[in-house]
Parts: sequence; C-alpha cells; structure tokens
Amino acid sequence: MTPGEDGAKRAVYGQLVKVLTHRRDDRGMTLEGFASRCVRRGEVHELVTTDHTETATGARIDRVGFLGFVEIGCAGVIDRGDEVWADGGLVGTVLGFDACHFPNHYNILISVPEPLTGPQLGLAPEVEVRFGQRVPVPHPPGNRPTPRGRHLPTDHQEHP
Repeated sequence: MTPGEDGAKRAVYGQLVKVLTHRRDDRGMTLEGFASRCVRRGEVHELVTTDHTETATGARIDRVGFLGFVEIGCAGVIDRGDEVWADGGLVGTVLGFDACHFPNHYNILISVPEPLTGPQLGLAPEVEVRFGQRVPVPHPPGNRPTPRGRHLPTDHQEHP
C-alpha cells in the first residue's frame, strides 16, 4: 500500500488447494520492486512466511516457511501491508512478492515473527484465505488527528 495514493479496495479471497510443510533458512528469494500485484480469479499463488522485514527491491529472503498454494476466488489487488487471514485467523501482513516461478505463480511473502508452515497453522485444503487492507485503529471522540498531527475538536467539545 502506498499511503496518500491508495483508496479503499475489496478483499481478495480464495481457497487453499495444497498445504506445504517445509521450512528453509537458505531459500534465496528476491523481493520484487513492486508494492502491489493484480491477481485474477482462478490464478494459483504460493504463500510463504518470513521473518525478514527489508522491503528494498532485490532484498534477499532466506528464512521462510511454506504455507501452501491458494486459488484466487476473485480478481483484485494485493498490496504490501495487506493483512493475510487463513481459516479466520490472522497470519501476518504481505511483505512483498518473489517472482522466481513467474509466470506460473508468485510467491506472496508474508511477514510474521517466526516462519511458519501450513501444518503449524492447522491449514487444510479448501480453507479460506483472505487478503485485505488493515483496518485503521479508530481515534477516541474529541481526539481526531489531522494530517499534520494536530487534533480537531468534535461536536461535543467547545471550540477554543
């Protein structure tokens, strides 16, 4: 996601078609320079967890856990920073994309504290997977931040 440029979007969802069970500490994936990728209904992409945090183009991603392959159920856009949910539970956030197998599929890299595999998350074929924008944390009434970080009064407060 590019703050200040991106608006609302629909969630992208799909079903897991294959569970993966392995981890690697020397995978050597390369982070693409793109912060988002469009996906089409029916495409299949690989879900990979990592504890790497670097988002620079070409960053090497070695420590990974493989979750599985997801079939996209609706076309949409997956952005860096999107939340990834599987079977109703939050997995992590999209770190980026590796295209070493493209055009067959993208590796969708998911940022997590520790690389996990499909069985570690209890995943099974047909489990729903969702990608969606992070929901912003609401600000308490009377304390709405402005773009410059100042706070605006609400209807319930007196204006200075």
